[in-house]
Amino acid sequence: MIRRSMTLLLLIALFVASAATLAQTSTPEATVPSPETTGTPEPPPILVPEVLEVYPHATDAYTQGLVFQDGQLYESTGQRGQSSVRLVDLESGEVLKKTDVDAAYFAEGLALVDDRLIQITWQSETAFVYDYETFEQIGTFDYTGEGEGWGLCYDGEALYMSNGSDTITLRDPETFAILDTVQVTLLDQPISMFSLRGRRIDLLNEMECVGDEIYVNAWQTDLIIRFDKTSGAVTGLIDASQLLTPDEREAVFTASTDNVLNGIAYDAENDEFLLTGKRWPKLFRVVFIPYEGE
Repeated sequence: MIRRSMTLLLLIALFVASAATLAQTSTPEATVPSPETTGTPEPPPILVPEVLEVYPHATDAYTQGLVFQDGQLYESTGQRGQSSVRLVDLESGEVLKKTDVDAAYFAEGLALVDDRLIQITWQSETAFVYDYETFEQIGTFDYTGEGEGWGLCYDGEALYMSNGSDTITLRDPETFAILDTVQVTLLDQPISMFSLRGRRIDLLNEMECVGDEIYVNAWQTDLIIRFDKTSGAVTGLIDASQLLTPDEREAVFTASTDNVLNGIAYDAENDEFLLTGKRWPKLFRVVFIPYEGE
């Protein structure tokens, strides 16, 4: 019989207790694996975003990727026939510059590499390269046979790409060739063994590289997972369920059940984050602080 870890159960129970009920879920539930080892790893901290400022966000933006660099906010939006890469005024939410993606493609994550924006696509196994000033498409990368594209971030040396699984692929920023892979784990277990309120948390989506760690949205949840980019070990669980008010949540989910939390950008100058969701009316400037309970 597999021995259950009380530390793990308490960790997940604490997170579930702190999170608001998802739009289509009436019973908070979490399922967890039980480590067979005699030693239990130290559980990662549970964090929540502290909102510092709120900005408007375009409700036609099906946010797939978010990048903030030198005061400029870049956004990738998805859906076939609606995909684009945008330069957005942070204060007003106004789209200052935009290049539409061919309707055959469903755009996904976005990364800024020097003077190039790289935008991946969901199932077309193609990445588009743009000049970051003109937004003119200047090239493509082909990753045929290498899986779907979900999230993308750049740490100054390598691109990190998610594909909706618990495995992250490292890529060469010049050639897009695969350099390595890393599996994301929680308490020494693959995160594919965990669920939150009946939803998988290994559907890793939009990402942001910050120092030695990566922040990633778990698709269809209010969970942001922070993990070590080298080992893949989860170093923090962030409950972002309270960003929208109950009325705002009801409105965005009534419009579409896909209008979930998605979009993480890091403001390195201020050590703060920008968070939003697909077709959300707001974008939030936040810092992450420990969850203190009630």
